[in-house]
This record gives sequence, C-alpha cells and structure tokens, in this order.
Amino acid sequence: MSQSSGKDTPSRERSISLISSGRLRHIAFIMDGNGRWAAKRGLPRKVGHRYGAAAFKEIVRYCGDIGIKYVTVYAFSTENWGRPGDEVESIIKLLGDYMDECEKTASRDSLRMRFIGDLSAFGEAFVERAAKLEAATAHYSHGLNIALGYGGRDEIVRACRKLAERGEEITEEAIGANLDTAGIPDPDLIVRTAGEKRLSNFLMWQSAYSEFYFTDTLWPDMKPHDIDLAVEEFFGRKRRYGKV
Repeated sequence: MSQSSGKDTPSRERSISLISSGRLRHIAFIMDGNGRWAAKRGLPRKVGHRYGAAAFKEIVRYCGDIGIKYVTVYAFSTENWGRPGDEVESIIKLLGDYMDECEKTASRDSLRMRFIGDLSAFGEAFVERAAKLEAATAHYSHGLNIALGYGGRDEIVRACRKLAERGEEITEEAIGANLDTAGIPDPDLIVRTAGEKRLSNFLMWQSAYSEFYFTDTLWPDMKPHDIDLAVEEFFGRKRRYGKV
C-alpha cells in the first residue's frame, strides 16, 4: 500500500503495454491536497482547486490515452458541504465549467460521463444538466465517473433503502446492482495523493479488493509520469482475492 520506490523507470509506452493485458481497467482517484498546494504558495484555497481542476483534466485524458477504460474521481464528498461557503462556491463553479467543456469535448476524448452520489443538494437545474450530459455521452467508450455529494456509507444506505421499499431481498448481489456504480467494474486501483492513507468514505463497498497506491504528491502537481509510477507498482503486485 506504500508509494513506489522509484527504482523502475516507467513510461507511457510501458503503461500501455501493461494495461493492454486487461488486468487494470478502472482507476479511482482521491484528489487530495489542493488546499495545501495553495497554502504553500500563500494563495487562497480556491486557487488550489483551480489548479487541481487542470490536473484532473490532464490526468483523465492521459488515463484514456494509455488504455484505462474507467476513471472515478472523488470530486465533492458529503462532508465537503461543511467547508467555507466561498470555497464550496468555487468548487461548484469549477464543476459547472467542466460540464460546459465536456459538452464540447466529450466526443474528442470518447468520455462517457456518469455522476455518482446524492446530487439533490446541488439543485434541480444541476441535476437535470448532469442527466442530460450522461444521456448525451452514453455511447462513448471511456467511462468517467464523478463523485459529487458522495459518501460511501450513504450510497450503501440508499441502495438498501431502495431494496426495502420494493420489498426485495437484501443480498450482496442486490446491493451491488443498486449502488450508484451499478454496471461499472470495481476499481482495480485506488490512488490517493498528498500523503494521506485512508479511504475517507470513498467507494466503501467497491474497494473490497482494490489495490491502493499512496503518493506524497499534492493533487495539482500530479502529472502523467505519476500515473506511470502507479501503474508500474500495480503490476508488480499479486492479487489473490483472499485466496492463496
């Protein structure tokens, strides 16, 4: 679960070769460190989020270029509503700007958009816009899942509530089929930046057998080479799924 030692010299070509095996289909990112990045430079936190958004776009595109079929990002948690109002507003504006951009560029990157989490607190107009973007990109080949108003425990509770309301049996398969990520393979690799080593209520159900990669790099400083490092370490591990 530790950061790569750096003894290898991974490259884009090496990542493409490894990923072509089909063993790494889905990477999820806990994009941590925007605020600390800004604080180190004496800048407002919202500036860190702006640079973090730029890193997000670069990393998502790179993941598609090297053959990753699904990317999930933890963009806004249920707990983030407790942050200062101006910071929350800046994050929501960045989300809106990105949706504007995706309406024009999703075809270029073949991005199939999906928003997971409880979007209701973002307002009816936002929910409708998200649904339209999902519908407009449903035929593209690379899945980008953006977790908004998301909490792993909340997601499980909502899935169980759906089953209970319909009078259906609550089984492992039934819960999985009613999660926000239904139909999406569980993440093979979860990457967390900024030196933190915890899930923070992210994909609690789906991460049961995920590999973890932690790096001290702050999210706005993440570059494609950092993804190559994570990919290299992933393929150096043996996944046993509880078996020998």
